[in-house]
Amino acid sequence: MPQWIEIAWRSACAVVVLFALTRLLGKKQLSQLNYFHYIAGITIGNIAGFISLEIEDHFLLGVTGILIWTFLPLLLEWLSLKSKSVRDITDGQAMVLIKEGKVLEDNLKKARFTSDELLEELRRNGAFRLADVEFAVLETDGGVSVLLTKENQPITPKLLGIQVANEREPQTVIMDGTVIDEPLATAGLSRGWLAAELEKLGVALENVFLAQVDTYGQITVDLYDDKIKTPEPSQKQLLWATLKKCEADLELFALSTDEWKAKRSYDQCAASMKSVLERCEPFLAR
Repeated sequence: MPQWIEIAWRSACAVVVLFALTRLLGKKQLSQLNYFHYIAGITIGNIAGFISLEIEDHFLLGVTGILIWTFLPLLLEWLSLKSKSVRDITDGQAMVLIKEGKVLEDNLKKARFTSDELLEELRRNGAFRLADVEFAVLETDGGVSVLLTKENQPITPKLLGIQVANEREPQTVIMDGTVIDEPLATAGLSRGWLAAELEKLGVALENVFLAQVDTYGQITVDLYDDKIKTPEPSQKQLLWATLKKCEADLELFALSTDEWKAKRSYDQCAASMKSVLERCEPFLAR
């Protein structure tokens, strides 16, 4: 067998083995490397390169080495789930860098963090002034988590005392111009409804790159032709405006009649409509 064919065969086998074992190790190997994962990843890569090119050596010996370096991290993962002491050894511990707005220089030195690196990490978290930071922690994966001071934290509906509705995951119902039936059914909708909504927007299915349906059944589309502007969804706004008009009309009818029975009836209906509006406000007015 020519050497280039053998190298190609061994390399293809190595890729398949590495892919299977990386999936076995899980996504943590990709996103949250600890010390041992880092060492294991480098070693497994070196062994894979070695067994691809060293055609004089036995292929299975290299695969055996990869298997050992794969199952050792799995064993440590299992032990770390059982013991915090093992987690402290393999993953390390989080370290406080800023507490109550004060930089802890001793911890900064232990983490081998320079002041420039600290400021860079703060900027990555949207804190461009040290005075805006209440708390900062160096996580075990090397990232820095930042808590801003109370006055610099983003305003939320809860802080303003505003009730909002729970949001569900938007469903992507069209992708690359093709209707996807599963998310459409998950949203409790049909192809007929989708065709009607696209007709309202004045767009053809084949010109839709992506389309999503939100919690309230409103559809948002992105077209292949970026020059075409599609109207913003307005069903919620129209429904809210209609309900508000009904309330105003009932109050007007109550004021314009002299018949006390009719006035009382209109007042009761207006009060009922106001109650409906209060319950619907989190869903329609925000």
